Amino acid sequence: MKSLVLPAPAKLNLFIHITGRREDGYHLLQTVFQFLDYSDEIGLSLREDGVIQRVKGLEHIPQKSDLCVRAAKLLQTFTKTSQGVDLSIDKKLPIGGGIGGGSSDAATVLQGLNKLWDCGLSDNDLAKLGLQLGADVPVFVRGFSAWAEGVGEQLTPVELDEKWFLVIHPKISVSTAEIFIDKSLTRDCEPIKIARFLKGNRFEKLTNVFEPVVRDKYPEIANALDWLMNFSPSRLTGTGACLFASFESEEKAKQVLDQLPKKWQGFVAKGLNESPLKSALL
Repeated sequence: MKSLVLPAPAKLNLFIHITGRREDGYHLLQTVFQFLDYSDEIGLSLREDGVIQRVKGLEHIPQKSDLCVRAAKLLQTFTKTSQGVDLSIDKKLPIGGGIGGGSSDAATVLQGLNKLWDCGLSDNDLAKLGLQLGADVPVFVRGFSAWAEGVGEQLTPVELDEKWFLVIHPKISVSTAEIFIDKSLTRDCEPIKIARFLKGNRFEKLTNVFEPVVRDKYPEIANALDWLMNFSPSRLTGTGACLFASFESEEKAKQVLDQLPKKWQGFVAKGLNESPLKSALL
């Protein structure tokens, strides 16, 4: 095998609670991840000379800062392989949108190179490596909808309704660091059990604790949330800037997308319990 082209799917946080903070300052979370059938596309071409380089995509990001390049070098160092790779990135997911673009790309590189380089690492091994790149990378490595705790790395598989979603990006970049340090951020949510979440009306009863802070700091995101609320309950994913609402059918979601103000971007996608990366690797 000389090359692979693999999806790097989006995710949604169906809710996010913060239950406390560790001594090192990291926030303790409870959230649920669900995948979408909407993806970046990552191309991997084998090199025998050990060179790792990005040959296409994300030209505005220095290679040393690119999570795809960093993921490849991390795996190369860990496995001590003499092989390299040319990376190409077809970017569809908005950068900094809270739908996992960079983390998903990194996870796809780890899984793809594990196969291309014949490393033989398990998902557990790759998830541990991925955690060094970001808290969301492990869920993309494992590839199943999950209840997450800790800093987001303690994952329990869950079966979710595979609804249709409309995702809106208001063309704004949100500073995650700024949101996390905001004094008004709720950090003492009462921990809840998975069983409670899986019971009815879970969306309406749970929240994204970042949303009030983001609404206050970014009025355009607040406007988008309020606009989408006219059609279905809306919510921020991650720390934003993307927001979403669920619909019972693709047709209904597309009808709302057709009415989307031109100043915003949007797409319709189906929620999935298994990442499309998993089937692509078979």
